[in-house]
Amino acid sequence: MILLIDAHAVLWWLADDPTLEDVARSAMADPANQVLVSAATIWEIEIKRALGKLAAPTGLCDVIERAGFGVLPISGLDAERAGALPGLHRDPFDRMLVAQARRLDALIVSRDASFAPYGVDVLPA
Repeated sequence: MILLIDAHAVLWWLADDPTLEDVARSAMADPANQVLVSAATIWEIEIKRALGKLAAPTGLCDVIERAGFGVLPISGLDAERAGALPGLHRDPFDRMLVAQARRLDALIVSRDASFAPYGVDVLPA
């Protein structure tokens, strides 16, 4: 199974934060699953870090890769599809995750309820 991890779930994993749901933690730790972090998620985290809205490890790409997760680039097709999504949710980073999850038939790992109206599968984080 392909797991596409939302920003808060990535940060909780990296910090070994007990806030992350056990079912999500188990799925992310399962070597049978491909765990991906979108470049959009890394961008979102870095923007929020720069604004002082959150703390995150420095060298985030390296930290993510050392955790055994892949970094998913944003393709032109992803950008087209994210831009064409109906305006059910205004967060461009989450809309990119929807487009990428649809392309990859991935499960989004998130606690954000805004993904459900787009009909993508979500594993509660």
